[in-house]
Formats: sequence, C-alpha cells, structure tokens
Amino acid sequence: MHFGIEVLRVQEVIREQQMTRVPCASPIVRGLMNLRGQIVTALDFRRRIGLHERTTQKPLMNVVVRTHSGPVSLLVDEIGDVLQINSDRFEPPPETLRGVPRSLIRGVYKLDQRLLLVLDLEPVLNLSA
Repeated sequence: MHFGIEVLRVQEVIREQQMTRVPCASPIVRGLMNLRGQIVTALDFRRRIGLHERTTQKPLMNVVVRTHSGPVSLLVDEIGDVLQINSDRFEPPPETLRGVPRSLIRGVYKLDQRLLLVLDLEPVLNLSA
C-alpha cells in the first residue's frame, strides 16, 4: 500500500531515532524522541491504521509533520518520491472502505501502476478517535 500526505505539512524526513517509551500511553505511541532539543511524539503508522506488525528488521523512517501543537512523527516503513499529480486523478474513498481506515483516508489518486491513498492528517494524529 502507498500512502501520501500533503508535502506542505511535512517538516522533515529522518532515519529511525532513539526513543523513550511512555508508560501507559496508547499502543500507537511508540515513544518520545529528541529532535534537536524539541521533544516529539512518535506514532506507529502501521498500528494507527490497523495493519499487522512489521516482519522485517529494516529501520523505520520518521516523517515529521507540522501540527498546531508542534511537530509529530509518523513512523513508516519507507519513503517514496514527492509527486505532483493532476487533480483529475483524485477520487473520494470507495464506499466499500470501512472502519478506521475510512476515517483516515481523504481520497485516492489513480497512478499508472498503483493507487495512492491520501491521508487526512487530523484524524490520523487524533489518538482519541
């Protein structure tokens, strides 16, 4: 699966960082990391969208995104390219998509060889939902 977010929301992309666990936190919260003196919460994107645990030991990547309350990191398997896509390729999420993923997906871009699921960052980062 390929997911995308608006590039203007991305602060930076960095390799996996050392994290401090947070006792009694949601399982989605993997920990806190120190990003040049700023404490940033790191969320496990796989857990957030309900995917199975990783089977590889390949290091995770941090996609640090801007929010109203400061940066938050999404831990992802890998990073793709920045794409500029025509809006005529965009469609709303299919009606058959149900559950948590439905509330987190803003829509879908039809690319040549795959679909790009566009995330709605506000619900992705809202752990109370």
